Amino acid sequence: MTSGDSAASPGAEVVSRRVRIQSAIATAPAPAPDRNGASVPIVNRPTVFDVRGVSVYYGAKKALAPFSMKIYRNLVTALIGPSGCGKTTFLRSLNRMNDSVPSFRLEGEVLYHGHDVYGQGVNRVEVRRRIGMVFQKPNPFPKSIYDNIAWAPRNLGLKEDLDERVERALRDAALWDEVKDRLRDPALGLSGGQQQRLCIARAIAVEPDVLLLDEPASALDPISTLSIEELMHELKPRYTLVIVTHNMQQAARVADRTAFFSLDDDRVGTLIEYDETETMFMRPVDPRTRDYVTGRFG
Repeated sequence: MTSGDSAASPGAEVVSRRVRIQSAIATAPAPAPDRNGASVPIVNRPTVFDVRGVSVYYGAKKALAPFSMKIYRNLVTALIGPSGCGKTTFLRSLNRMNDSVPSFRLEGEVLYHGHDVYGQGVNRVEVRRRIGMVFQKPNPFPKSIYDNIAWAPRNLGLKEDLDERVERALRDAALWDEVKDRLRDPALGLSGGQQQRLCIARAIAVEPDVLLLDEPASALDPISTLSIEELMHELKPRYTLVIVTHNMQQAARVADRTAFFSLDDDRVGTLIEYDETETMFMRPVDPRTRDYVTGRFG
């Protein structure tokens, strides 16, 4: 993956070791799913991430025991589990956000459309352009609303039709009607819910393939939380979403598939169960999943 390429052919740039990601794989829309993604069986859905035998360490300490799972296109996948079980560590591993931690080490493979995100020569900037991230606490830049959205496209050289790109991102984030007459106002003057939608708009302004959301509504009031959840449903036909949440009701409302992580006897994060959300909440296989989703612990 190379940085600074044009957005004209997202999904078709070449990684620095000359491996091409096919644009047909990365960008073609899946058959339109319903709210629960039920119209396309999992067996027929393209795989966005194929996680193979991944374990994570911080120095000598193991944070995540080896596990494998697949994340499918145009679905919302929720990661749930008690604090400290590795949910956010895993989420941040999908776009190499943990690389800034000196002691971080990942073993195994994280395949994105068949290509190893941690492969030799892969450009981290391009990885993060394709796999955007929205953090728990809204973090607008101390700039205008317009400049927040335009920041990443400008830095990636995507300056053509910038006004249209900014408007499209704000519309996609369901924020345009609220801010179209004050685009030059400071973004920090927006409400908390608006700031989080602004951060989502900022992430999708560079037309990523995936959105990673780390507890995106945990700092918001119920009305703002509802707007973020509705936005996730609206974005799903165009993006693949992976969300970390401690809110079981939220996972049940927004996720098509859910992965439950917990801690083993050595306090190491472990993937316990991963299935369709309805199955996870109504007919879990593992009793630890049942105990967690019913509130018996966590």
